[in-house]
Amino acid sequence: MLATLSRVDVLPMPAGLGAEITGVDLAGPVSDEVHARIVDAWHQYLVLRIRGQRLDDAQLMRFGRRFGELELSPSTEYTANFGEMEGVPPEVTVVSNIVEDGKALGTLGAGEAYWHSDSSFIDKPPSASILYGIEVPDSGGDTCFANMYAAYEALPDDVKARIDGLRAIHSSAYTSAGALRKGRTAPADVTQDPGPRHPLVRTHPETGRKALYLGRRLNSYIVGLPIAESEALLDLLWSHATREEFTWRHQWQRGDVLIWDNRCALHRRDAFDPSVRRLMHRVQVKGTTPV
Repeated sequence: MLATLSRVDVLPMPAGLGAEITGVDLAGPVSDEVHARIVDAWHQYLVLRIRGQRLDDAQLMRFGRRFGELELSPSTEYTANFGEMEGVPPEVTVVSNIVEDGKALGTLGAGEAYWHSDSSFIDKPPSASILYGIEVPDSGGDTCFANMYAAYEALPDDVKARIDGLRAIHSSAYTSAGALRKGRTAPADVTQDPGPRHPLVRTHPETGRKALYLGRRLNSYIVGLPIAESEALLDLLWSHATREEFTWRHQWQRGDVLIWDNRCALHRRDAFDPSVRRLMHRVQVKGTTPV
């Protein structure tokens, strides 16, 4: 069903997660009224798709700032070659498999990116991620999203009671592609990893709804539990949270802009043909400490 909101049309996806926004040119000024309608749709559907855009970095950043203060691109303290390109503003991360003169011109390459929430390994993870497709392959590289509101609400009551108040370590050791970050070694004891301790269930600061907050599976640990018990509980939660009924798959077209809410959605990326160029620019909006 198509819902019309002022100049903005919102077409929800059949999965109940994700919606397409039409009638908006992000290169031009977006009125306060239209932006408010976009934010309302974002809160309701978690992920928004706006197609057919032609943006430079300044325009992408301007749109991102409507959601809040932008973060700087993640430091090379965490990831080698993390999106650094000459002439690209420090708030913009380049996500690309392109290699020129032996130098990677972005991050993540062409491999699979496993389920994760962006930058959950910092104390105040980003609220919003905005990804703009500049060059995309004809097939492969799809991005999938999982609704953590729905996943939490569908948990059995005994599991909800079991995880209430528990926190997990969100390790910075690995990327979403499963590679060790620059300068890191695999922790010998997951219980002592220096990553932040975030709640397994967080309350969204704007909607007030509860959502699972899992970050990344690799090297995670639930504080205070024996390692074997932590592993079993994490396996249960991850298997549940990424069930097909909670997910939506986005197939990229050139000019697509995706906006997703890291506080209540996980995402992952399919691998694609490494011989085909894929170039995207991303900005992230600063968030708050999960509670």
